[in-house]
Amino acid sequence: MNYYYITGTSRGIGKAFAEHLLANPSNYVVGISRQKTIEHANYHHLYLDLTDVTAVSNFRFELHAKAKKIYLINNAGAIGFIKPIGKIESDTIIKNYNLNLIAPTILVNEFIKCYDSVDAEKVIVNISSGAGRKPVDGWAVYCASKSGLDMMSRVVDMEQKVRASHPQESIHAGFKIFSIAPGVVDTEMQMEIRSASKEDFSRLEDFISFKAKNQLSDTKTVSEKYVKLLNNLNTIKDVLSSISDYD
Repeated sequence: MNYYYITGTSRGIGKAFAEHLLANPSNYVVGISRQKTIEHANYHHLYLDLTDVTAVSNFRFELHAKAKKIYLINNAGAIGFIKPIGKIESDTIIKNYNLNLIAPTILVNEFIKCYDSVDAEKVIVNISSGAGRKPVDGWAVYCASKSGLDMMSRVVDMEQKVRASHPQESIHAGFKIFSIAPGVVDTEMQMEIRSASKEDFSRLEDFISFKAKNQLSDTKTVSEKYVKLLNNLNTIKDVLSSISDYD
């Protein structure tokens, strides 16, 4: 059996991702979010508020006997607000860093800790964003947290390669990690972006145009591309990439 832990499965890319995986009876999906919207024999839901650092810190992965593959997909994330620095409430900044960066880093740490000596294909996929690689006004926390997610992914990849090069540590290496941006997808986040104030967000008209001109990818198409990549890991070009790199 293949086991997939996915955060943010209640809607959007996370839900579509889970549903694509569940089409294969060899896959078992564990969804992690505050709400359950999937019913399937091979689906188990864990209710967890990923903005609650204490709750996330207490989370533990489960050992799975005879697992062939074990994946962690850090999909959950939110833009939360669109305002320039100087106009944001401190608790909002903390909440969004918790969701977009702190929670996935804790989960990656616990994932590696739990499955360190497990003989299976072990893969971590962080759903990144082009905003983590290019500044966007009004998105300071979102851009910074996604950039941090990218860098964390690069460091973990380096650590795995260092361990693999040391004979006494090589048995504990074997985790693969990727940070892959989905592009501009038709999700609730896009609705939030289009409802921003032009005073706070200079690119408002661009994002309104994306929707008006049908330039947004749908979640099912994007999730299908992710699943295809997971089934062909050797085609992934680098730790950091975007779905559009594989069109």
